[in-house]
This record gives sequence, structure tokens and C-alpha cells, in this order.
Amino acid sequence: MPVRHLLATTTAAALAGGLGFAAPAAAHVSVAAGGIGGSGRFGATTFAAVSLAGAIIGGLAVARPTSGGRGRALLALAAGLVGLVLSAVHLALTSDGFGNGQGRAGAIVGVVLGVVGTGLGGWASARARRTT
Repeated sequence: MPVRHLLATTTAAALAGGLGFAAPAAAHVSVAAGGIGGSGRFGATTFAAVSLAGAIIGGLAVARPTSGGRGRALLALAAGLVGLVLSAVHLALTSDGFGNGQGRAGAIVGVVLGVVGTGLGGWASARARRTT
């Protein structure tokens, strides 16, 4: 249960605070500052954390296919995919190179971890389908 709570909290933080739903003007400033999710580094770090949660849950689902069942595999698949998509959008919206505070390196880490989490979640889901 604590893993689900952690994932739900991280995802809620990414969607509520990370995407800048406060006002359209604030969202415009957020995109102009580099990527989505606030001040560049915050958004990239949040999205990388969601991707990392998906990779960890996916690793646990592959290592212990009977304890979490298919639910853990689908949770890893969803978290990895959400982190992957949000990190890719953030990466696409950053305009400058590394070292300027837009979170480009964090977005790249988020994309890589999102691919890992999605792959592990899909693999665990296929294994859970075969065992049941």
C-alpha cells in the first residue's frame, strides 16, 4: 500500500502543481521559461520521479510476479508512460542547451526512466497474464 500512496502523491503533485493549472498567463510564462511544470528544473525533476516510481514498481513486479499480481504491473506501466510522455513534452519545449536551468538533463533522465518503467511494466503484465 505505501508504494501506491507514494505513486499517487507523486502523480498528483505532477498534475496539479507541475503542469501549472493556476491561470493561462502563468502557464504561458511556464512554457516560456522552458518546458512544462513550473521553473524548468522542478518540472523535470517531478516527471523523472514519476518515471523512477514506474521503474521501481516495474522491477518489483518482474521480480515478484505473484505478490502484486497484474495490478502492480499495470501501475508500473501507467506510471512509466505518464513520466515518459511528460518528460518528452518538457524536453521538446526547452529551447536552450544544458546548464541554463530549464531542466533539459532531468527531462532526458525522465525519458530514459519512463522507457525502462514502461518496458518493465509491459513485461510484468505479460508474465502475469501467462501465470493466471
